Amino acid sequence: MIQALVCMSHSPLLEYTNPPAEVKAAVEESFEQVRKFVHDFNPDLVINFGPDHYNGFFQDLMPPFCVAYNAHGTGDYDSFDGVLNVPTEIAENLAAFLVEQDLDVAISRKMEVDHGAVQPMEIIYDGAPDAKPMIPIFINSVSRPFTKMARVRKLGAAVGEYFRNSDKKVLFIGSGGLSHDPPVPRFHEATEEQKQFLVEGRNPTPEARAARQERTINTAIAFAKGEADIMELNPKWDQEFMRVCREGNVEEFDKYHADDMDAAAGHSSHEVRTWVAAYSALRACGEYTVTYEFYKPIKEYIAGFGVTTAVLD
Repeated sequence: MIQALVCMSHSPLLEYTNPPAEVKAAVEESFEQVRKFVHDFNPDLVINFGPDHYNGFFQDLMPPFCVAYNAHGTGDYDSFDGVLNVPTEIAENLAAFLVEQDLDVAISRKMEVDHGAVQPMEIIYDGAPDAKPMIPIFINSVSRPFTKMARVRKLGAAVGEYFRNSDKKVLFIGSGGLSHDPPVPRFHEATEEQKQFLVEGRNPTPEARAARQERTINTAIAFAKGEADIMELNPKWDQEFMRVCREGNVEEFDKYHADDMDAAAGHSSHEVRTWVAAYSALRACGEYTVTYEFYKPIKEYIAGFGVTTAVLD
């Protein structure tokens, strides 16, 4: 087994809200399944397809895709705030290959990576996402205009092609989704203060970060009580998306369009783009089988919460 995959929802609320005990236990069991899977696989390199939540990428410059040559954690929601173990030469060669495949990726020699990308690695490696060499690949999942899903699929496929004949064991991670609609401001509906944040919000004061996080936590608590003005989760949409992942016909991802996703699954459902890239990368290496699957709609986490693992046949 040379390539493998983990795709999972993330939530900054894991340590800040309290779903029913049986739900929390089920989520932890899913994490334990992922830990065992990854530790048994023991990757030499992790390719981490992740989003950002206006912690590292802002609308002063918002690329659709960006490959990190070096990266560090932002520390939001007490997530990892150190330097990540990025193999720069491999990342440079990967980016050059992607450009040769007509994929116009941005690059960063100082990428800021928030909880959305590091949380799976924190869960797997006991809070140490620097435990393995990892190349973060940012996929814009929050700011319009969104690139077509077919382009996300092609990005993933090209990454998979690059590593298909590698002598390294490579783990593809997709972090995000599924249906959810947290209180993230959207530029054309935002106040002037919010617009300034969306463009210039990098490196907030501790007080500003704490206030922002408190708003999200309070929204989750209200949502669980049925009192928040955000969209409901959509388990049917989530499970249909997971079916596409499971069945392996990755071209079927192309049917997902941004406006439809907003309407059906919430304005942050675009994070499933990370799953699309990861599954497309694995499929480029060969046919695969999903070996583990977990799903629950969890209002306390403001997320249709999914976890999957997959291996090549």
